[in-house]
Amino acid sequence: MVETTIISERWRVIINPVAGGGHGLTDFPQIAKLLRDNDIPCDAVFTEHQYHATELTVEAIDRGYRKIIVVGGDGTLNEVVNGMFIQKQIAPHEIQLAVVAVGTGNDWRRTFGIPQHYSEAIRAIREGHTFLQDVGAVSYTEAKFSQTRYVANVAGLGFDAFVIKTFNHNKAKGRKGKWLYLYSLVRSFFTYKPTGARVIIDGEQVYNDLLFSIAIGICKYNGGGIQQLPNAVADDGLFDLTLIRPVHWWHIVFRAKRLFNGGIYSIGHVTHAQGKHIEICSSPDMALECDGELMGHTPVVIDIIPKAIRVVVTKEFLRSQPSR
Repeated sequence: MVETTIISERWRVIINPVAGGGHGLTDFPQIAKLLRDNDIPCDAVFTEHQYHATELTVEAIDRGYRKIIVVGGDGTLNEVVNGMFIQKQIAPHEIQLAVVAVGTGNDWRRTFGIPQHYSEAIRAIREGHTFLQDVGAVSYTEAKFSQTRYVANVAGLGFDAFVIKTFNHNKAKGRKGKWLYLYSLVRSFFTYKPTGARVIIDGEQVYNDLLFSIAIGICKYNGGGIQQLPNAVADDGLFDLTLIRPVHWWHIVFRAKRLFNGGIYSIGHVTHAQGKHIEICSSPDMALECDGELMGHTPVVIDIIPKAIRVVVTKEFLRSQPSR
């Protein structure tokens, strides 16, 4: 006898209690009240360890949930997106995915205009406007084995990943505060060494030299509000790439504003590219991060999956989109 999955109209809420320095836990009563006040029926569950959000997502979909709210940061969102691709019940784009951001970076939400304030983010969920965004399938090496994960925002190699490693090290030592990422970034800048790398886009070699950093993105922001990929369009079927050649500190310090206002490509040593299939190899290996989570290292291959997931966005964001 074949079991029939009962499709639920309720939302499954997946909360990371340690996101945002513990705000996932301390702020959830307020978030839960706002969900009730907005007549959003839901069932909540807390993550207990790394990658637990992926397991909880697969379980939720197997149990019939087709609407998921992430209460956490970009790392929690990444785990949920990976769960959506691991499950075998339905296509990922048939699931509605919403975010109430309580993390430290919260960069994914910036592209879609999702407010930081809980009440406004939950109002967007109630209004129900959705958008089909692209996703990247990232194949990489870890412990000598080939692995694949999915990225919804930005993947970075080189300096980007080194900053995450430094940030995680500082957190493990008990350091906290909203400036910890900036501290880690500055400290990393003076210790990281560029790596010889080769970048191939859609079969054509576009770079073969020392490389400081590379970002491959669906969306525009990473690093806590840095607009590293200002030209990225989340549903155009293309990755945007930002390649940064070796730079001296004064190239950045006196142009730091351009990192946040979309002017990064006016900085010398920074170039832009686009493509669907990206291959990166290096010597020595370059570390990889996906949506702020360390994964593995080169060689790395990334492929675009067009309009792969359905995300809840604001109506203002939809109005700003050109018709395609």
